Amino acid sequence: MRTTGKGHEMPRVLKAIRLDRSDVHVFPEAAEPGDVVIPGSFAFQRHGEGELTGKLRQAFVSGFLSLETFGWTTLATPAEVDDAQVDALRERLAAHFVERYGAPDMEAARPVAQAEVDDMIGLAGGLAINTLLAVKREFDESGAIRERFHVVTPPAGEVHTRVWDVSEDE
Repeated sequence: MRTTGKGHEMPRVLKAIRLDRSDVHVFPEAAEPGDVVIPGSFAFQRHGEGELTGKLRQAFVSGFLSLETFGWTTLATPAEVDDAQVDALRERLAAHFVERYGAPDMEAARPVAQAEVDDMIGLAGGLAINTLLAVKREFDESGAIRERFHVVTPPAGEVHTRVWDVSEDE
């Protein structure tokens, strides 16, 4: 981790990375490359397992939520940011909780947003720069959401031809 001139370590966040265009086709809305992302499991708290179908189910199973576009991405990678950027992310997420999820006001939303962003910073802080991270999410037998994170190792060598491609359903 780099330090600022004052000896303070710069926090790491997770940013969306797109290796191909599949996210554009498989999610309700795709995050843009470079967007700061969080796991975003809270987005599915209102849903039961049987209610998640199609693109929403794909977001549930394997998506990180953008704090900029509120679209989804399959892969994330750590990047360093400054404290002011972290504060702005917390405020953006708190506003999203008020606008989209019915939090009564910013004062009520801020602690929850801070916890979500801090959890993501904790996750990113343990990863080397350029690591590719994926999430796998499922409902357990009690109906609670469980998520697991794993490092993705890209294939070595040059890809010569595509065996398959993803296209949007009509």
